[in-house]
Order: sequence, then structure tokens, then C-alpha cells
Amino acid sequence: MKEKLFSFIENSVDIAVELQTELCKRPAVSPDNDGEGELDKCEFLEAWLKKQGIMQLERYDAPDPRAKGGIRPSLLASIAGKDDKLPRLWIMSHLDVVPPGELSLWKSDPWTLVKSGEGQEMKLSGRGVEDNQQGLTSSVLAALAFVRQGLMPERTLKLLFVADEENGSAYGIDWIIKNHPAFFRKDDLVLIPDSGDPSGDAIEVAEKNSLWLKFISRGLQAHGSRPDQGINAHLAGAELALALHYGLSEKFSHKDPLFEPDYSTFQLTKKEANVPNINTIPGEDVFYYDMRILPNYKNDEVLKEVKNIIGEVEKKHGLKIECQVVQGKESLPTSPDAPLIKLLSSCIEEVYPVKARTIGIGGGTVAAFLRNAGIDSAVWARIESTAHQPNEYTLMSNIIGDAKIMALMCLA
Repeated sequence: MKEKLFSFIENSVDIAVELQTELCKRPAVSPDNDGEGELDKCEFLEAWLKKQGIMQLERYDAPDPRAKGGIRPSLLASIAGKDDKLPRLWIMSHLDVVPPGELSLWKSDPWTLVKSGEGQEMKLSGRGVEDNQQGLTSSVLAALAFVRQGLMPERTLKLLFVADEENGSAYGIDWIIKNHPAFFRKDDLVLIPDSGDPSGDAIEVAEKNSLWLKFISRGLQAHGSRPDQGINAHLAGAELALALHYGLSEKFSHKDPLFEPDYSTFQLTKKEANVPNINTIPGEDVFYYDMRILPNYKNDEVLKEVKNIIGEVEKKHGLKIECQVVQGKESLPTSPDAPLIKLLSSCIEEVYPVKARTIGIGGGTVAAFLRNAGIDSAVWARIESTAHQPNEYTLMSNIIGDAKIMALMCLA
């Protein structure tokens, strides 16, 4: 059976190009980024899968009045296995994409697929083709290898195409888990083909905790020549920004070689405008921090120290500073010895072949929601890492190779 599956996948280049072409021309940008959401893309995919013979399809629509149709749709496709008592294999990709960014940096229209090369040497360019349409297309090819040849996998295969991954998943997997508690079984195996490296050997099993914080320092506006009559909120904010970076880095200094970098990071990022002119001392100042914290620390520990540092700066400058949590997430790890990781590792080593290794990352993925619900998840793909960049691209060899591994996992 393996030879038949692999042969079908290797000869599915035209199917992959067709699917990528149609997905690329349907922007699925979040309303948070001034888009309409995923409805057009989801409806196309649903109809296209039916035409290809994948008939067991279910929609899960999270309400969102900002989006087209008032919903953020997720789509589930199921391929029955010989023994549904075996742990089911889920392959979860996301429908939404990020905006193209600065159009002048693109060599072509971001929403029109551009092909170069032939066969498995082909390169596909366009917004979303790698993030996350590479994983989506690979999962579809793996499913079609069974369906179109009348073959049945050993375990049930479920393809889940979710909304809202790029903006926190409140309308995607987080909504599904909260509103459909029986959606997953505790022994399910979940593969998320949304991150990796060009060699295909890195399996992500853990994520750093994340904290996005907003700081608002409120002083007293004054003329630039009379600082004695005001309280410089920007100056206090600048001192706080430095104190947070160095103070938190020193206090939470543990290292873990599973992660790269192997330490917690505390980075000053966004800065809001204050006064529009140079010769006014600002009475209010706003900046943001992106914190990625090794999981041996709790977010509450970090927040406690943040408040201590704020208190010192407030006392020194005689003003008040407010700290708001924009986003906070903690994630349990998947054990490197979990059955999912062993199965995926053996399939990677057979197809590519490379020796698989487990890693942790600083970025956040949808795996965190599943791991926190007690479901083993692995984030993996052989990927060129062009996501969110201008001229994003994917390689056909990655689409085909990853599809083989997904199909192989259904046979174990």
C-alpha cells in the first residue's frame, strides 16, 4: 500500500498547483488586520474537496460580526480508518494569512500564484503559499492518496483547517475547544505542519510562555524649557523600558538547551506616538513589551517582578505607570517520548531521510491550546521559513515529501 500511496502523491503536482493557485487568490486576512476573514477561502475549499471525493465534511463557524458573513469558519474533513479505536491522526493547518505588507518589496502580485521550475523542482510564490498552504496542501494530498485509490488508512485521518491562527485563535482552535469539548479524544495524535526548518528534522514539542504587555506612564505635560513644571512621562517610560529588559533578564536567567535561544527573552517592541512637537514634555507615554519565557517560570512570577520594577520607577519620577496584559499564554510540553513523536520521527527518517530531533520555540502556535487540554501535539514541516516575508515561497519537493510522511503515519 505504501508504494501506491507514494506513487499517487509523487504524481499529484498538478493537483497541488491547482489547489495552491485557488487558495492564493482568496485572501483570508483577519478583520484585526482590516480583512474580511476566511469565509471565501473556506467555502472554496469545502466545494473543492467534495469534487475530489472527500465527502465527510463539517463546518465549525465562530461568530464574528466584523467578518464577512458574520463568522470565522473552520472546516473538518474526515477519512475513516480500519480501526477507529486506534488513536486518530489529526493534521491541523490554518486558513488565514497575514497581509502582504509593503507591496513595493514584492516581485509579483501577492495574491497571484507564480510558478518557476517543473515537477518536484517547482517553486511556488505568493502570500500564504508556505504559511500555511504548504501544510494544508500536503495534508490534502495525503488524504487523496487514500480516497482516490479506494484505500483505507489503518487509523482515522482528520484534516482540520482552522481560522484565526495568525491573531491568537480566539475564533479558531480556542473557540472549537471551548465550545465543542468532545471534539478531540485524549489519545488523539495531532500534527501541525506550520513550522520547521529546511532539513525537516526539527519537531517542536514545547513553547515558551508568552506575555505581551502595554505600559502607560502618566506624568504632567509642560513646555520643553520648563521640566521643573512637568513630569516627563517619556523619560520615566524610557527608564522603565531599560529596567525591565535588564532586570527581568537577570532575575529569570535559567537556560534550557531545548530552545533557541536557550533563555527567556524580554524585548521592547512597539512605541506609540506622544506629543507631535519637539518642544513639549509629554504627559503620557505608551510602549509595549514582547516577553517569551521559559516554561519553568510562570507568567505570574514575571508579572510580580514587573510590578516591583514599576514601583521603583514610579517612586523615582513621582508619577503613575499602568501595566496592561495584552496577551498572556502558558503552554504544557509534549513529551519527546510520546507515541506521536516516535511515530513522526520514524516516518521522517524513512522519507527524507534525516535523524529527527525535538526542539522548543519562542513563538506561539495552536499546539499550546491542545497541549493545555491534555492532547499530544507536534509542530513540524520541512519548510523554507519564508512566512510573513515579501515574495513568500514554498518548494514542491516539500509539499510532496511532507504528504508522504503524513500518509505513512496513517499506516502505523
